Amino acid sequence: MGSGGRLSEVERGAWVGFLRAHHVLVADLDDELRREHDLPLTSFDVLAQLDNAPDRQLRMSELADAVLLSRSGLTRLVERLESRGLIERRECSEDARGAFAVLTEEGEARLRDARGTHLAGVRERFLERFDEQELRRLGRLWDRLLAGANEDGS
Repeated sequence: MGSGGRLSEVERGAWVGFLRAHHVLVADLDDELRREHDLPLTSFDVLAQLDNAPDRQLRMSELADAVLLSRSGLTRLVERLESRGLIERRECSEDARGAFAVLTEEGEARLRDARGTHLAGVRERFLERFDEQELRRLGRLWDRLLAGANEDGS
């Protein structure tokens, strides 16, 4: 496989297929959550990250890294979720510059309602398209890809 110039047909198929699949799946899952729960996928992701965190809270910087948003993008999203009562921000007592995002009971309830819809969509659109062996292989391939990205400083 070449390092410069155009992608080969095999390379293009793998890369473009990945990009298209990601775009279509994320758009479909986002539309479904918005329609059925008035909760965009990025908001669902924030609530799920907080639900899985110790004491249902994360530093804003940790949350931004977990949901793959810029700090400014996360700040705007947290403000919207806070205005809806789904999360709250608490100042960090050890670090005056830091703040925590904390999942509220209302946020936990909204997440619980949306989780079934989201997981059914993930299963239908992605997981059920592969057998168990293929899913294991995909998991290993994603791990290899991400390990390489981490080694590159990405």
